[in-house]
Amino acid sequence: MSVKFGQVVTTGLARQVADEIHAAILDGRLKAEDRLPGEEELAARFGVSRPTVREALKRLAALNLIHSRRGPTGGNFVKLPEMDELIDQQAASAMLMVGMGAFDLDEMIAARRQTEALCLDLACAMRSDEDLERMRAELARQEEPGLADTEFCAADVRFHRAIVDAGGNRPLRLMMATVIESFIPILNMIVVRQRLRAETTALHRQILTAIEARDSAAARAALQRLLDHLLETYTAAQAARDAKSRPV
Repeated sequence: MSVKFGQVVTTGLARQVADEIHAAILDGRLKAEDRLPGEEELAARFGVSRPTVREALKRLAALNLIHSRRGPTGGNFVKLPEMDELIDQQAASAMLMVGMGAFDLDEMIAARRQTEALCLDLACAMRSDEDLERMRAELARQEEPGLADTEFCAADVRFHRAIVDAGGNRPLRLMMATVIESFIPILNMIVVRQRLRAETTALHRQILTAIEARDSAAARAALQRLLDHLLETYTAAQAARDAKSRPV
């Protein structure tokens, strides 16, 4: 395979070589499982030393963009990213932004209203018996007496994750990583002390019943009630914090 790479200058050579190969992957000149040229050939093409090429390959491997194989047909190959890896990376970045105050509550609630409604439509149309069992299991977990707050919140996240997965749309699943893996945990942390679990689980059960019946309108309506409840709970939690901090 002959892939044309751009020229590099004399500072930060390893980074520049890595950037050139990265760009070739992004624009499709190099595809998943394509074998990269050997170190000697790459060094000649870029006009750099083999140790520089080796360092560039280490950078790419650290980014999970390439992987190596041993043996006569071995070498360095472009790696197809795993969906779960991408979701984890996106969720971690979103969690950092939320933690730093990049989004306010109204924005997060508005995002959930729109994106989760679409996921409910797909779940109602595409859900399997296995998907329903996952949702039932998480709802049963939420209803356990004496369940710790952290475990309740984790079951909440898994319930909504199961709804997204039931739609069977992988690009949407990746897009929803921010909402499911970041927004929901942060909102849970904010309101957990004020949250009325019975109301939350009752609304989750309404959503599940609607998905079982493939009734997307009822599922959307239950979601809106759930988010209204979350917003009201947050307002109550904020008022309680303000009253506690107010000088006597």
